[in-house]
Amino acid sequence: MQDEILNYTRSIIINTLANDGSAEGGKDGMDCSLLIFDYKSMNLNWCAANNPVWIVRNAGQSNIELIELKPQKMPVGKHDRQNEPFIKQTIQLHQGDNIYTITDGFPDQFGGEKGKKFMSKNLKELLASNANLPMHEQKLLLKKTFKNWVGDFEQVDDVTIIGIKI
Repeated sequence: MQDEILNYTRSIIINTLANDGSAEGGKDGMDCSLLIFDYKSMNLNWCAANNPVWIVRNAGQSNIELIELKPQKMPVGKHDRQNEPFIKQTIQLHQGDNIYTITDGFPDQFGGEKGKKFMSKNLKELLASNANLPMHEQKLLLKKTFKNWVGDFEQVDDVTIIGIKI
């Protein structure tokens, strides 16, 4: 179903932008992740356009694991791979898993002492090391970390992180 939604949305975006007045039609789109949880079977069905989905398993234990569900490297929109369909994937969840889906705003934010990007690696480490906390505490920690990172720099993009504890 997720793949059908993304494929259909892509066709709407392409058809809408075809009438933007330019010779080739607007080349634009969006990055996103679409998740459907089946709590009976404990499956996560997902489809992702450029945005990863991360699962932190065994939070607070010595055998903590971060699983990265890699996105397809294309947006939902006009692109050189626009004829390649999005593909739904499924992964088995475990009780206690934390699932995170993000936009690129947090990792791409410039800041810190050297004005560098925060980077996905650092965000994954931050999420994994704090996944044992209640979600509302994780939210506060992420907001504080982001604010401290940005400092006097300008925020460059939207920032969205959605976390779900199973």
